[in-house]
Amino acid sequence: MIELPEAFVLANQLNQAFKGKTVVSAAANTSPHGFAWYSGDPASYNEMLAGKKVVDTAAYGGRPEMRADGMIISFFDGVRARRLGPDEKRPDKHQLLIEFDDGSALCCTVQMYGGMTVFPDEPRGDFYYNVGREKPSPFSEAFDRAYFDGLFDGIKKSLSVKALLATEQRIPGLGNGVLQDILFHARIHPKRKAESLPDKERDALYNSVVTTLKDMRDGGGRDTEKDLFDKSGGYRTFLSNKTLAFPCRVCGAALKREAFLGGNIYYCPDCQKI
Repeated sequence: MIELPEAFVLANQLNQAFKGKTVVSAAANTSPHGFAWYSGDPASYNEMLAGKKVVDTAAYGGRPEMRADGMIISFFDGVRARRLGPDEKRPDKHQLLIEFDDGSALCCTVQMYGGMTVFPDEPRGDFYYNVGREKPSPFSEAFDRAYFDGLFDGIKKSLSVKALLATEQRIPGLGNGVLQDILFHARIHPKRKAESLPDKERDALYNSVVTTLKDMRDGGGRDTEKDLFDKSGGYRTFLSNKTLAFPCRVCGAALKREAFLGGNIYYCPDCQKI
């Protein structure tokens, strides 16, 4: 899944691959997928994009995007985006294929679920997109300790640390995937009640949010994800489906996986005591 670190990596790679290139054609929904989401009619994407030049790229929350002469091309969640060269065969099935004037292409396929949207660069009624642009990113100076402390204001006593950080877009782009290592480095169990954290543990959690996400970004994304050029990210995850079969890299204990709040959590029972 595309989360905050991967969105920034993809945005930079999209800039490298496509800035200054002009769209020749766009084909969306040619291979229908029950959980592929589009904005408006995907059949209109070619009309909206053909002849438009990519001027820059950006990432907001978990959404990388390209801006092309007043239009925005944005994708999110389980979209697998790849740059294809002029001589590379186009896959038979895809959910979005954008061809450029240098012969390269952007090919997007959906794994479990994901969205590929094209729309004018103007205010729009999309909560998830807007909140990603409006709220401070953990990569920015505005995401300071005072702002982080404000996330705890008025929360329910029953709210877990996982729910605080990874639901309701409190921190756009911070999802269940990156959450695992954030909590591991802070030595906090995902089921802990957020309200129960003393100042020392809240300090550790804030520092881990900022430093872990930056390490993931600077490493080129997590090793569980692929980038625009079909390479796995260089950040080696501590807790993920890739590490579950191995002992904890810190203490050697057996790692655990449980279903919790609509997804799996991974943790070390010795390093992250409940």
